[in-house]
Amino acid sequence: MATLKEELAREIEKRRTFAIISHPDAGKTTLTEKLLLYGGAIHLAGSIKSRKTQRHAVSDWMEIEKQRGISVTSSVLQFDYDGYRINILDTPGHQDFSEDTYRTLMAVDSAVMIIDAAKGVEAQTRKLFRVCRQRGIPIFTFVNKLDRFGKAPLDLMDELENVLGIRSYPMNWPIGTDGTYRGVYDREKNRIELFAEDVTHGQETRVSEVFEMEDPAWVERVGEDVAAALHDDIELLRDAGEEFDRAAVDAGELTPMFFGSAMTNFGVQNFLEEYIRLAPTPAPRISSDGVIEPDDEKFSGFVFKIQANMNPAHRDRLAFIRISSGKFDRNMSVWHAPSGKLIKLAQPQQFLAQDRQIIDTAYPGDIVGLFDPGVFGIGDTLCDPSHKFKFEDFPVFPPERFARVAAKDTMKRKQFVKGIEQLTQEGAIQLFEQVGAGLDSYIVGTVGTLQFEVLEYRLKNEYNTEITMQMQPFETARWLAFPDGRTITPADLRGADRGMFVHDRNGNPVLLVNNEWALGWIRENNPDLQLGQVPFDRREA
Repeated sequence: MATLKEELAREIEKRRTFAIISHPDAGKTTLTEKLLLYGGAIHLAGSIKSRKTQRHAVSDWMEIEKQRGISVTSSVLQFDYDGYRINILDTPGHQDFSEDTYRTLMAVDSAVMIIDAAKGVEAQTRKLFRVCRQRGIPIFTFVNKLDRFGKAPLDLMDELENVLGIRSYPMNWPIGTDGTYRGVYDREKNRIELFAEDVTHGQETRVSEVFEMEDPAWVERVGEDVAAALHDDIELLRDAGEEFDRAAVDAGELTPMFFGSAMTNFGVQNFLEEYIRLAPTPAPRISSDGVIEPDDEKFSGFVFKIQANMNPAHRDRLAFIRISSGKFDRNMSVWHAPSGKLIKLAQPQQFLAQDRQIIDTAYPGDIVGLFDPGVFGIGDTLCDPSHKFKFEDFPVFPPERFARVAAKDTMKRKQFVKGIEQLTQEGAIQLFEQVGAGLDSYIVGTVGTLQFEVLEYRLKNEYNTEITMQMQPFETARWLAFPDGRTITPADLRGADRGMFVHDRNGNPVLLVNNEWALGWIRENNPDLQLGQVPFDRREA
């Protein structure tokens, strides 16, 4: 019988955990779903832009996502392929949800960056790429929508280097472009793959026909002009392109590049198989007790996401845990670092969107959902009681938009408070109370404006509470402290009336101001006052 160390080594080698990042509409959710299709996790793919009467993408479970055709939460999906366990975290593409995306990127070992062949590198992709770069994780590039007119592949390679500062190595090369995409040339295997006709409009897996490079049959199929153009490109890549360097890939300095079309299933299977071959296994993580290796026999993990009402019928709340080391067993008791208490981990679940499965065991790299009675917070460490430590804190995003929010019907205040507190614990919003204004309303801070729309929608649909919302003129929040630690009240602060004095959820004093000039005046007239963009015990993203 295998020892725990041997069991861990075997299971860690099978794990691949990655996030998909892109600008909105580059095809992120579609690619996620097609990977599930090829992994056998689903048998008929739906389209993200489907009408209400048709299928919706399996990874978009929240009603507002189905209606709007955008992802506003990070989906957590698992499937097996060819003996490997794949954990995909599909992140929000919309820029207002960058905080949720940032936390997701803390829980993965690599990232897949989708580039729209027609648009190239877009604004949100640049932001998310920077986070991946900061973490030093490998980045794999999937150039999508090759079934449409787009930029030349060589131009896209230049764009990756010039805009993102990362070198690229095409693992395959498209045959035919601008809507005549026929297949790919596999550089490593030196062979041609032509895709069969798509009779199911991308709803079922698509087979490819493989030809050796010397076989004239593929030239007959694509035409001599297309074949000649491919030979020219191959020669150019060989003479002027990058060498493949596995160490540079692992360091996030060289991105393996793939070409395809997620909507029509062109190149999806090629990408999946090469990704599994090249992507890293679960990585070590820094803690207060040094580096925690994944094959450490003692269990550890951390909460990177909290989601309320994944099943509205049960009003439940789930904490998503990334397992960092050791073996997870159902009903095990672990030490919860923030509270210092032992917690029993009952009913652990894994996901295909709303389809849940109770599991008995899980290993490093896996994502597990746990029912949360209100105990867990974002970034919480869970570990074996015999080896107590704390993983490094998640960074915090300073809020940039503010609104006063209250229940329309005062009789529904209880549901309103419960809803707004749960959504705050998810990390979607930051909650403040105005000093002296009573408890009938809250000040809500967000990174972007779309979060207010989601807040209003979810309070109405999940908590049966309609709200009034008044946007506030503030653009900046500053946490306040005096060096001697004394309590701060509005009376202690010269110029407090130039902003709004509030407390955050932990009772820390915060001043909301509407411009840099007001902030400068307050700083000048309170020389011993310390001002932080985030709480003083946290670090800024």
